[in-house]
Amino acid sequence: MDIEADITKEDIEDQSTQGNLLALAERPVGRLLWEYSLPAVVGMVVVSLYNVIDRIFIGRGVGADAISGLAITFPVMNLATAFGVLIGAGASSRVSIMLGAGRKKDASIVLGNSLVLTLLIATCYVACFGIFLEDILRAFGASERTLPYAYDFMSWLLPGLLLTNLTYSFNNIQRASGYPQRAMVTMLLSALLNLILAPIFIFWLDMGIKGAALATDITMAVTMVFVMLHFLDRRSVLHFERGTFGLRWRFILGIISIGAAPALVNAAASLINFLINTELVRRGGDMAVGAAGIFSTYTSLIVMVIIGICQGMQPIVGYNYGAGRYERLRRTYMLALISTTILSAAGCIFGVFCPDLIARAFTVDASLISVTANGMSIAMVAFAVVGFQIVTTNFFQAIGKVGKSIFLGLSRQVIFLIPLLLTLPRVYGLDGVWMSFPFSDLVATIVAAALIIYQFRRL
Repeated sequence: MDIEADITKEDIEDQSTQGNLLALAERPVGRLLWEYSLPAVVGMVVVSLYNVIDRIFIGRGVGADAISGLAITFPVMNLATAFGVLIGAGASSRVSIMLGAGRKKDASIVLGNSLVLTLLIATCYVACFGIFLEDILRAFGASERTLPYAYDFMSWLLPGLLLTNLTYSFNNIQRASGYPQRAMVTMLLSALLNLILAPIFIFWLDMGIKGAALATDITMAVTMVFVMLHFLDRRSVLHFERGTFGLRWRFILGIISIGAAPALVNAAASLINFLINTELVRRGGDMAVGAAGIFSTYTSLIVMVIIGICQGMQPIVGYNYGAGRYERLRRTYMLALISTTILSAAGCIFGVFCPDLIARAFTVDASLISVTANGMSIAMVAFAVVGFQIVTTNFFQAIGKVGKSIFLGLSRQVIFLIPLLLTLPRVYGLDGVWMSFPFSDLVATIVAAALIIYQFRRL
């Protein structure tokens, strides 16, 4: 399924808008990718770092069981993220393509519809999570030891999930509409505020894991206001306008069809976490779940940087695809591919050869350090190819190739990983859980390579 913008001759009316957008068509691609990726990478790194530091605070300030309890909440947060990116990723891609085709009015309608959809969807899922929270956490592997920590964290975090969706979804649209620096400031504000508040609530006010959640809620409230002020400013390329908030099926389908790929990936991550937690509890107990939490935190830090580069790539690719400038599109993809592969290879080397150092940053528990080091040294053997797979998936999303983007997004985390999780642990025990990751990464990369070669031949 392809969602492509028809190129029209409608001119962009506002001079500041024209200046922001013509750069995407005329500036050197390398410089553009640097200018758009750097703010996104900085923002993603800082956000990742405060997540890492949060978990270090929790692991060292509350204990190993708290780390395991926090790992149980990852599937729930992945579901919340899935609902957010369904709108945010879809809207940002549509905005880039429409602005590239000169359809500013349609891009404004996408903006207004995105706000209404985000509010409606987030309100529904937050209410459902609140009603069934304990049952959901038990289903995702919470034990009697870890349930109190997981429940306390999520019950305090629930009010902030809607704010989180609004912040990050519209931060992506902000970047896609030609404001990468402002998008970076949003992420920096979020990260710095949380870094200040988290230790205050966890240690000084002695609120433990509840304090980490409350710090996040306050942070998201402040940054959400900051982002929305940008779209209330009529000087922005895109801003809220009357007549754009009424839901229109044509635009809703355009948003959801593109956003479905990353949304399904995040939703699938919840299913995968369920299977992983089930196998880990069965093969290694709560300590193995805690090890997976540390592994996930480390790899997420690297993946978030890769996603930052992809976010910088997306408006350049989307705009030039909409404008029919395919050579610039190819160069942008190749530059993003080279940089992300170098990054994932470095993460792979450190994870395989120095896993104990990573584990010691999160905990002083000798058993947890040992289990984590063994798991990471196996799970990260093929992590070097992850950059290629993620960039290729995001490339197809940026040009509106929805079917391919969804397939590639699901291939690594669902299509290939689930069968491996269901078979390898039966033969190799706990090590079989860790072995599932590199095998899945390799097969998914081969498939991605075949699809991108075919796509470039068609272009």
